[in-house]
Amino acid sequence: MKYKITDPKYHFITVFDDETGVYVRTGIIKNGRDTGADPFMASFPHLIDVGVMGHCIHGKTGLCQKAGIGCYQNGAVTEKPNMTIDDFRWIAEQCRGRTNQLALGGRGDPDQHEHFEELLQICRENGLVPNFTTSGYGLTPELAAVCGKYCGAVAVSWYRSTYTHNAIRMLLDAGVKTNIHYVLGQNSIDEAIERLERDDFPTGINAVIFLLHKPAGQGTRENVLAPEDPRVKRFFAQIDRDHSFRVGMDSCNVPGAIRFCRNILPQSLDTCEGGRFSCYIGADMVMSTCSFDRKGQYGAALRPCTIEDAWNSEAFEHFRNRMRSACPDCKKRELCMGGCPLMPEIVFCSSEHRKMEQ
Repeated sequence: MKYKITDPKYHFITVFDDETGVYVRTGIIKNGRDTGADPFMASFPHLIDVGVMGHCIHGKTGLCQKAGIGCYQNGAVTEKPNMTIDDFRWIAEQCRGRTNQLALGGRGDPDQHEHFEELLQICRENGLVPNFTTSGYGLTPELAAVCGKYCGAVAVSWYRSTYTHNAIRMLLDAGVKTNIHYVLGQNSIDEAIERLERDDFPTGINAVIFLLHKPAGQGTRENVLAPEDPRVKRFFAQIDRDHSFRVGMDSCNVPGAIRFCRNILPQSLDTCEGGRFSCYIGADMVMSTCSFDRKGQYGAALRPCTIEDAWNSEAFEHFRNRMRSACPDCKKRELCMGGCPLMPEIVFCSSEHRKMEQ
């Protein structure tokens, strides 16, 4: 089914296909015509990352660290309650007809939530497509079948283990559109380049999505990639060519794609959507512009505050203003907006025009 959302405040239209995951956004419409100018934001988030997990049941096993991935939510050391069904339903009901997707996440694998199937049911009851990322460690054929019934797509984190491959196979066998989420840092970029050169990822996957390593939680600054590292250019050269599977990236990688890729249409790139078209809600019911805002700089507590109240809060507007004012002298600023407002050290740019207000 295709869902159409008209934004009367910012004058644009989006169409979302819940079967294919295709999302199309028009430019600002004036006098009935598309001006071609991109809207800066929506009047309500189109995608919400909902941190349903307050703790990680695999955290004490050091699962992420063994895979070379630093949990940015400190799942191994933070023990908080998971999101309740009532809170999740309250979120979903506000999003009905206004949001396309809920990406389930938090401090652990969402498929290990005590009410996992009910969470997915609530999404569908409210016209929302649920997606999530899992390590695959606790996935079973029964859970994979539930995903096949409700989910738009499921991503398996690239933990380079037997359970990684088993989870991918279970999801594919259940008819789930299956992606791989690959964290890209100093410790993993060589492998990424080599695997892309050989198209060496499991057969049948839909896409490999590269997520840039961030120095948050257990993520270290030592693992952050530098803009002038020659391997970064080699990596984006592989992103720029055809593969036997789809290749994608998070918005944190967009400055690198703008700088190094020649075959990607600029219209297909969208820089940081935090506070503009997406947001994060944690199990503690605090809503922030991005799940990487671990210090709570741009957070707003929900209940009695609604999602719309938080979206229009002073904290969210301060975050957006950092992007509005970034790099005023750069010719590519409309594509990039200065990159990540939270962590300037991860931005693949060394231009003399780079400037972001605090």
